[in-house]
Amino acid sequence: MTDDEKKYVGDEFVEEDETFVNEQEQELQGLYDLVLPPGLPQKVIIDAVEEFNLEVTTRKCDVKSQDIDEENLLVLRGKLDDVNNAQEFIYKKLKERFNYNG
Repeated sequence: MTDDEKKYVGDEFVEEDETFVNEQEQELQGLYDLVLPPGLPQKVIIDAVEEFNLEVTTRKCDVKSQDIDEENLLVLRGKLDDVNNAQEFIYKKLKERFNYNG
């Protein structure tokens, strides 16, 4: 091994090339995220995922508390119609759960 070929700590972390980033962006085109509030019952999330064929993932979001902090929140990702239907479904389930008639 010559001096030019020496490996340094961190060499294994090669920057992503532009084609990989573009592929990721293309995969996300046409998909929408529904950010779920912390504390949402797991049963409601699972039912929405199964009913509307959505993917559960996380997303960094600003959460306003005393200071604005970034947190990883759960999101449901899918096509716009499916995400909108899931939002209505979740709202309806929460109303039923807490007997809210408003």
